[in-house]
Amino acid sequence: MSTETPTLTKKDFQSDQEVRWCPGCGDYAILSALQTVLPQLGLPKEKFVVISGIGCSSRIPYYVDTYGFHSIHGRAPGLATGLKLARPDLQVWIATGDGDAMSIGGNHLIQILRRNVGVKILLFNNRIYGLTKGQYSPTSEIGKRTKSSPYGSLDNPFNPLALALGSGATFVARSVDIYLKHLRETLHRAAEHEGTAFIEIYQNCNIFNDHAFSYMTAKDLRDDQTLYLEHGEPLVFGKEKDRGIRLVGTELEVVRFGDGLSAEDCLTWDEAAANPTLAFMMAQMAPPEMPTPIGVLRAVEAPAYHQQVVEQIEDEVEARGPGRLQDLLYSGELWKVGEDGAVSTVDPHTA
Repeated sequence: MSTETPTLTKKDFQSDQEVRWCPGCGDYAILSALQTVLPQLGLPKEKFVVISGIGCSSRIPYYVDTYGFHSIHGRAPGLATGLKLARPDLQVWIATGDGDAMSIGGNHLIQILRRNVGVKILLFNNRIYGLTKGQYSPTSEIGKRTKSSPYGSLDNPFNPLALALGSGATFVARSVDIYLKHLRETLHRAAEHEGTAFIEIYQNCNIFNDHAFSYMTAKDLRDDQTLYLEHGEPLVFGKEKDRGIRLVGTELEVVRFGDGLSAEDCLTWDEAAANPTLAFMMAQMAPPEMPTPIGVLRAVEAPAYHQQVVEQIEDEVEARGPGRLQDLLYSGELWKVGEDGAVSTVDPHTA
């Protein structure tokens, strides 16, 4: 009997459910990228699980023909952690949004990142609450006028990349819904990472927050406003590749080449640096002063939580032998409550 994994295609990961997002939504592109990457990973379909919370992005489990949970608001990281601990052989993906993950699910997100559980987190960031029809979200910019902030939001927005780095995440990246080749490559990188892989994906909501990222996605702007992070390469950008990023003291600075300045004066990107300081500085870069970085900000190896738990259990079993639930239930002191309410002790050896 052959045990070889059959060759799978994108079609094998397309479910029979009607995909129901607004026409033109960036979610379609992200779904397509995920369905393209999964069959390329060499695993059978039953080894994948997609877990989501609540929101437009959280419909993903219906549309990917694998196992999955459409869970409750903000709690996907908790469910994913439990599943990965129980079945470390599964590849577990989380689909979440900026509201689902950064608001009600904020603490759950932090915990899974700091523990380094081996799951892949796709955070769809459209800087708005789309499913509930256009309220400002934890990533909406200051001054954002929405149905819930008619005079402009006063909240300082979360920076998902900075939060992930601050939580000790071992793989942190950013991509964009319409940068299809880059998005697929980033998903591949995430799938190969042993610990928690966190990817922020800029995603357009053409109904409630259209053109939120047009400053870097418009054809006439993208080359001059986007910085591609490539490990081992200098930080150079611009349509003519005539600008770069260098470190001056403790600040990042944009420089134009010429007058003695060239790519050699720019920072060489090191995604594997043990110290995340430069990655954190990169996460702070924003227009109009700076280009927007996309790619892998951090990729370091560290013990994965689910692997450590399995090893801990195996060590205890080897030292103490396999346990029995019956023995556990009848260990220690036992009491019996009679019909008259009287309480008496019970010998666990005769129970």
